[in-house]
Amino acid sequence: MKKFKAVGLNFDHMHMGDLLRQCHVHPDVEIAGICDEDPARMQAVIANFGIPPDRVFTDPHRCLAATEPDFVVLCPATARHAEYVELVAPYGAHLLVEKPFAATLAEADRMIAAAKKAKRLLAINWPLRWVPGHVTAHRLLREGRIGALQEVHFYDGNRGPLWHTADKIEVTPTAAMKRKSWFYRAKRGGGSMLDYLGYGTTLGTWYHDGRKPIEVTTVVDQPRGLEVDEHSVTIARYASGLSKFETRWGTFTDPWLHQPQPKCGFVLKGEEGTISSYDYATTIRLQTRANPAGVDLPVEGLEAPGQNPIQYFVHCIQEGRPVEGPLSPKISRIGQQISDSAVLSARLRKTVKLVD
Repeated sequence: MKKFKAVGLNFDHMHMGDLLRQCHVHPDVEIAGICDEDPARMQAVIANFGIPPDRVFTDPHRCLAATEPDFVVLCPATARHAEYVELVAPYGAHLLVEKPFAATLAEADRMIAAAKKAKRLLAINWPLRWVPGHVTAHRLLREGRIGALQEVHFYDGNRGPLWHTADKIEVTPTAAMKRKSWFYRAKRGGGSMLDYLGYGTTLGTWYHDGRKPIEVTTVVDQPRGLEVDEHSVTIARYASGLSKFETRWGTFTDPWLHQPQPKCGFVLKGEEGTISSYDYATTIRLQTRANPAGVDLPVEGLEAPGQNPIQYFVHCIQEGRPVEGPLSPKISRIGQQISDSAVLSARLRKTVKLVD
């Protein structure tokens, strides 16, 4: 079988290294090219995966014309997602964009329109979608184990985006790094809210089975000397009740090493019970009317072709299937609507209707 040619384009987000690793180990994928305007940002990937010089580019148009990829992995700064999707789509490649969807709903709609015009798949990768506990929680919810969902409670983040690189390799950030990083630039889509709120609102929409909230109220911190927030709290009012989505750069520990307090993850409250699913945990807790004391259940293992975003996306391409769940533009767009509403609410300092 001919291998699918993948290109990694723009290394703004450190998750590019993780996604290219998944390409590297996939038996049906080859890394046909990588591209970034700063060659230094590609050196680790070149070394890790043995990428030859003729597959390394600094100009995206030359890269796409030379490699003719089947799909492109995009990791630009949030505010440049639409720009890069519109750049790539005419070359006929399917598009996998690392979270979040976009900086604004209008930019998300540009991305959807570009992919539709090119008749190519568009997927937005949310790494928490691949946490087994969160998938198990969704299955239990769909099975009716806790009745109709009333509330989603989400708290998530990490010590900060500069405390780690690809593969969660730890580094110690400096003041100079923070000054230079796009994560701390408002015009480039920085801030904890844009970094993490989409996780909660998009997976929250998945849990809510596509239902939308009526209105949104958001408060953000205003750290001295920074353009962006490092802490936000969003309350979304649904017909079923209130859901809460909280983002934090500055947790006491990173959840993939040691769960901080509060724990990072989701708590779902239904009419007949509750489910708690924390990031990277090996069990989730189910509480029902039949067993109000609750029970710890083992998380279910993820099976191919749904073990990681590259595996899943390649399967969709191979089988001609639409992208579904949190990675789909449909669900991610609702998550973006809530995020846009949160930005507006924080700016106006009042409750707002869901924007569209």
